[in-house]
Amino acid sequence: MHLDVQDLRNFYYRSALGRAAQTSMRRRMTEIWPEAAGQTVAGFGFALPLLRPYLADARRVIALMPGPQGVMPWPADAPNVTVLTEETLWPIETGHVDKLIMLHGLETSERAYDLLEEAWRVLGPGGKALFIVPNRAGLWSRRDRTPFGYGRPYSASQLETQLRKHQFLPERHLGALYQFPSSRRVWMKSSNMFEKVGRVMPGMMAGGAFMVEASKLVYPPKGKVKRVEAKKQAVPQGVTAPIAGRV
Repeated sequence: MHLDVQDLRNFYYRSALGRAAQTSMRRRMTEIWPEAAGQTVAGFGFALPLLRPYLADARRVIALMPGPQGVMPWPADAPNVTVLTEETLWPIETGHVDKLIMLHGLETSERAYDLLEEAWRVLGPGGKALFIVPNRAGLWSRRDRTPFGYGRPYSASQLETQLRKHQFLPERHLGALYQFPSSRRVWMKSSNMFEKVGRVMPGMMAGGAFMVEASKLVYPPKGKVKRVEAKKQAVPQGVTAPIAGRV
């Protein structure tokens, strides 16, 4: 079940907790993807909070929003880059995306298998994808006051296993949202401290979200193709061999 685009907009752009979550994930993302000069960057689900760093230098930025969720124009200070699309039929040619960000898309999809197939299709050779899902062991997946409390939460092994089945190679695993999922003033003041501690000690504090960077795999044909040679047919007994005559 996809969340409504208005609820997502209100959380990320009109609440202090949403802006803090946006900052946490964007900071982690830019650690591995500091720039996208001359590249095509696509986001699926509600990836708008993470696409802004690439608007200036990317060749093209596309924000794909599934039909059940709805669409909103974005950004407000530049030409619109959002498009309403079928969940498993994106209006992008095969192999044209260099970087793909999926936020609030995989865990809420009822067709996760087909969705990952479509993500694999649009990535080009050497393309990278960043899948962000709620952490099953984190506090954020247990509170439905945030978007991370909806859909199917994942463990790290569950997400990586699913990605490998669709010819993605997980390369890097990051955690985000180490602060408490509360907008109370006492927790908001300590959010930066929790984020710093969580990044250096991920085993002690479970983050609210997993961020897995994966690359597209293109497998070669398995095995060797055997060359089939025509066998010389023997003439059956009792039958004379053909004799070429004049024409």
